[in-house]
Amino acid sequence: VESDTITWGAAISACESGGKWEKALQLLSFMLQIRVGSSTITCNAAVSACEKDAKWEHALQISIVMSKSSVEADVVTYNAMISACGSGGMWDKALQLLSRMAQSNAELNTITFNTAMSACEKGGEWEKALQFMGAMVLRHAKFDTITFNAAMSACEKRNEW
Repeated sequence: VESDTITWGAAISACESGGKWEKALQLLSFMLQIRVGSSTITCNAAVSACEKDAKWEHALQISIVMSKSSVEADVVTYNAMISACGSGGMWDKALQLLSRMAQSNAELNTITFNTAMSACEKGGEWEKALQFMGAMVLRHAKFDTITFNAAMSACEKRNEW
């Protein structure tokens, strides 16, 4: 059986689902070594595996690999990297990614803003979290329950009622 990007992507996605971020990275690395090629979807699965365990450094490394391999990051890539940074307490890195995302062709959507707000909330940056609500209005992103919960949680953590 010949392996291809889809086969490797399925294996990496299985690692993501099973919480095996190290194995997902090993598979992605091996995939690149044998020059199978990679896709945005395959890389996203590896980034998501890192994000689920707050391995923000590894998630960011994948973005470097993607760039070197001419694989374009999409909204899913950025959202997972922003989430990984937020989960790892690196709200400032999350905002750097958001800025980079805004400069790319990736769409900033409700999930993107909610993820950035959550990163700020985890970092105690309640004012920055609330500023994203204004940015959402400017970008025509819709508020949802998660938006309001992230805003309230950010304020609650800093006793800013």
